[in-house]
Amino acid sequence: MIGEIYNIIFYQPLYNGFAFLVDVIPFHNVGVAIVVLTLLVRFILFPLSHKSVVTQRKMKQIEPELSEIKEKFKKNKEEQAKQTMTLYRAHGISPFSSFFLLFLQFPVFIALFMILKNGTVFNPDLLYSFVKMPENIGTVFLGIIDVTRSSYFVSFLAGFSQFVQIHLSMPKVREKIKDNSFKGQLQRSMGVQMKYIMPVFIFFIAQRFSSGMALYWTTSNVFAILHEIVVARKSKNISQKNDGKNKHNQKIDRELVKQTND
Repeated sequence: MIGEIYNIIFYQPLYNGFAFLVDVIPFHNVGVAIVVLTLLVRFILFPLSHKSVVTQRKMKQIEPELSEIKEKFKKNKEEQAKQTMTLYRAHGISPFSSFFLLFLQFPVFIALFMILKNGTVFNPDLLYSFVKMPENIGTVFLGIIDVTRSSYFVSFLAGFSQFVQIHLSMPKVREKIKDNSFKGQLQRSMGVQMKYIMPVFIFFIAQRFSSGMALYWTTSNVFAILHEIVVARKSKNISQKNDGKNKHNQKIDRELVKQTND
């Protein structure tokens, strides 16, 4: 029952979308279809992913304040939790929303994985009546990459782009919380493993499948990287504006105090 619902809502629409793209794209190139489908899905899910990225960016910005709260109330966990939630509310952060939003996207990415794993093999029983069965399929992307075979180069791109994406989304070393507790050390250890082991893991997984899967990962990661850069720049501009306003207000306050003293 659940499998049927999943197929109807997620798998079949994406499957038919992929078949349609392969059919209408010049030379019926599977590689181009993979890139286009990945970008389309990314744009459709953009509102969810954008909210998640913005939340993560805000979490990075308040790390120093979180560190102070943890240090100040390290012997009073109840007050620590209360002050932390107050800080979250002050900055409009819902700490669990990013995980929830990622969870919502998960079924879509699983469906894409299952579809692209089969590459150029299409099942006519899964196609809608208005979607043609792709014929004379082109499997060479950009004239050099056969998407039906594994490729060290594309697998490397998938792993490297994943590293860059994680690097941009994680707090920098100097921004990490000064928490020497077991929990803090565990968080730092998991962060390091995520940053360095995950890309290697993706490289080896990509090598086990056709390069179409690696092409999907690379395209998705590049989109995420550009998204992170745009959000970071926007956040930086807002911070600079706020700093400018604060300095201006401080200058006015100093002038008022000086006039009062005179």
